[in-house]
Amino acid sequence: MVTELNSPGAIGSDFISEYIKEDLASGRFSNVHTRFPPEPNGWLHIGHCKAFYIDFTMAERFGGKCNLRFDDTNPEKEDISYVEAIKRDIAWMGYDWDDREYYASDYYEYLYELAVKIIKKGKAYIDDLTDAQMSEYRGTAVADKNNITETPPGRNSPWRDRPVEENLDLFARMRAGEFPDGAKTLRAKIDMAHPNLVMRDPVMYRIRRQTHYRTGDTWCIYPMYDFQHPLSDAKEGITHSLCSLEYEIHRPLYEWFIREAEVFPSRQIEFARLNLSRTVMSKRWLLKLVLDKHVSGWDDPRMPTIAGLRRRGYTPQAIRNFVSRIGIAKTDSMVDIAFLEYCLREDLNKHARRVMAVLKPLKLIIENWNESGTESLEAVNNPEDPSAGTRPITFSRELWIEQDDFAENPPPKYFRLFPGNSVRLRYAYIVTCTGFDKDAAGNITAVRCTYDPATKGGNAPDNKKVKGTIHWVSASDAIPLEVRLYDYLFSVDRPMDSDGDFTDNLNPHSLEIIHHAWGEPCLAGAQGSGTGDRGSGQVGERIHYQFERLGYFTRDPDSGRDGRPVFNKTVGLRDTWAKIARQG
Repeated sequence: MVTELNSPGAIGSDFISEYIKEDLASGRFSNVHTRFPPEPNGWLHIGHCKAFYIDFTMAERFGGKCNLRFDDTNPEKEDISYVEAIKRDIAWMGYDWDDREYYASDYYEYLYELAVKIIKKGKAYIDDLTDAQMSEYRGTAVADKNNITETPPGRNSPWRDRPVEENLDLFARMRAGEFPDGAKTLRAKIDMAHPNLVMRDPVMYRIRRQTHYRTGDTWCIYPMYDFQHPLSDAKEGITHSLCSLEYEIHRPLYEWFIREAEVFPSRQIEFARLNLSRTVMSKRWLLKLVLDKHVSGWDDPRMPTIAGLRRRGYTPQAIRNFVSRIGIAKTDSMVDIAFLEYCLREDLNKHARRVMAVLKPLKLIIENWNESGTESLEAVNNPEDPSAGTRPITFSRELWIEQDDFAENPPPKYFRLFPGNSVRLRYAYIVTCTGFDKDAAGNITAVRCTYDPATKGGNAPDNKKVKGTIHWVSASDAIPLEVRLYDYLFSVDRPMDSDGDFTDNLNPHSLEIIHHAWGEPCLAGAQGSGTGDRGSGQVGERIHYQFERLGYFTRDPDSGRDGRPVFNKTVGLRDTWAKIARQG
């Protein structure tokens, strides 16, 4: 369930909007300029959707601008492929950053000069402590996402009081490559007794001989995120730096660097990040799933990445509606994934084209039908959209139905086919079961029926009550399909909260592949998701389908490798969220 719901559908009533209004009214800022600053070290997930939805929406709401800036200061983990994936995903979601595409790596010289400025003010120094020694000197703390508990004061580094001129010389030599990796760092000189560990002389620069995907080997020193983040914001004139809640304890440092560098005074505002049940929301954990082969890649339809959701059949509108309705809060919470599925069904129900497909086929033989004859019937494409029109479907003597739609010995309240019972065949006729065939092993291989010609369209005479309606496809022209049925990737609501590794909670039944399904001929020409899901290039337009009685499906990029279309199940027809809401 949504445990924190903030004014559903009304993003303008949130606390961030109120802060922005106050800033404009007081004259602190005369305009609104936001930014979405992804690190190109992985693919975006639905949690990022909330972030850039807020960034772009706030700018639009107040007549401002929103930049797309790649905070690329960690060359070991960054790659141009991530940049292209991020741009593709944001564009697919419907957001346009025009010509405002920036990179922190473009600011390296600017950031270096600001670091020199801070050294000259006596507010930064070159340190020779190793990472382990630095951690020991700083002390330890028990921290949560919102605050850090009081800890004993840290100890000053032996090199903390180096003269300014020596620090300037050493920093220049660091840049020139005179020292090995990890030998020295540039640290801010703040307060080693500060209760917030972030403020205990944080590192500003470290030595890393690592080729950068944009700057190559020009630099061997790289700025730390906490240093470049506020100063890149200032460089771009960002008025409101909107961040997720884990950056709240970094805000004092954000403001310290702006103050000491004497640059544009951007304001940082934090909001609760999106936490979704039955999944994990961190690029680090998602990368582990990819590297350890628990999924097929970043765009696996079980992944919460935007590419994975797109490949599974999610729509931008459904995701935007979801993010809008959960609202903006100041405290972290868990959102039930069933609510995301509710928003998806709501959108797909309006637009998805109805077709019939049989996933686990059983032959149905109409005994009193012309042996070789066929009939063209009419089926509705979408009852929610009259403009979608109708399509012809073929009816013949031999059909495919679902195995579950026949029972030799039916349980109570079973209204589908069994010996002597009648059902409606969707869009066609009422049929009555006369028998069935079995093979030598006792498996049912075919069901036999007769049809009533007077019931065309499935309408029963007044004196004939038929409770069941089943779907079917004609064996004469049905096409073979591969269908992939997806369940939640994890078997528990909070995979990270249990003992052991989070991968211990993976759902072993999250994927079922059906190799021999059948569908209407129109599915042969179904459009998939284009090349953008799996490689470079644009994401193609796609058609969404409702397989009647089965759920919503979309064609996968893997289609055609063995001559058969491949369809992913996007979401089922059953609305668990609505049921939860009614019970609540």
